[in-house]
This record gives sequence, C-alpha cells and structure tokens, in this order.
Amino acid sequence: MPRRRFPLTRAPRTRAVALAALVVAPLAACAPTIGETPAEDAADPACAPVMLALPDTLAGDLPQRDTNAQATSAWGDPGAAVTLRCGVTPPGPSADCQRVESGAGAVDWIVVAGKDGTWRFTTYGREPAVEVLVPPSVTENHSTSFVGDLAQAVNTVPATATCT
Repeated sequence: MPRRRFPLTRAPRTRAVALAALVVAPLAACAPTIGETPAEDAADPACAPVMLALPDTLAGDLPQRDTNAQATSAWGDPGAAVTLRCGVTPPGPSADCQRVESGAGAVDWIVVAGKDGTWRFTTYGREPAVEVLVPPSVTENHSTSFVGDLAQAVNTVPATATCT
C-alpha cells in the first residue's frame, strides 16, 4: 500500500505556528513580575473595578508590570517601580490632603514624602483606600503629576469625604 502524503501547504503552516509558539512563550516568561505585599483589605470586592480600570502606562513611558499579590499593580522596572495597592486602611483627616484634578475627575490624596525620597499617595475619603508609592528613582525623571492618570480607576470607589 502506498504511503499517503499530505499537501505541502499544511506542514509548513503547522511548523510556522509551532515555531512561533516556541519563540513567543520564552519572551512572555521574560516579562518581569514585581513582588508586592497585598493590603489588609485587598479582597474587598470594590478593589476589582479599580484594578480593571488602571492604565497600561504611567507618565508616558512606565509600562504596567505583573505583580504577585492581589489588588496590586506596578509600572516601571523591578526595584524602581511605581506600585499601587488597593485595600489599605483609609487615612483620617490630614493637613497633607491635596486634591488632584484630571479629565477623569478629582481625587483627594494624602501626600507624604518619606525620608528616603519615596512619595506615598493614599486616597482620602474612599473605602477601600488606594495607596501609590513613587520611589526616588522615578521622581528623578518624572513629576508625580501622573497620579492624575489614576483618577478613572480610583473614582470607581465613591468618595464619601473630601479635603477641607
């Protein structure tokens, strides 16, 4: 019985798909994952819409990265990334409260500069609260005004109080 042959057009296409899978799979594995600690209330259902509405980039050139903890996100490079955690304990009133206006609305943030140069932004008047940490390696080349880019996501949690 003669051996059956398949059309030549099928085998090259199959090989091309298999080859593409071999090339793409290792590249996907190379994307850095940033280690983060989840907030106390990271499982709060109100964090899910926040996480889904986050931008793909911040400050025009900081790409969003995978993180290893629930209700967290990061932009930039490991060790020098802007990090976000949803579900942190809502802060009380503070003289450090600032309103940041953007096209997606206003968000009130408690803004604190750490001794190491890290900026901490924590939403005020929202529960759950969202915390954003901006390390000095980012502020060397960027203004922290990109927190306004987070307004669309943060505004999925209704404000119950504002800066006074």
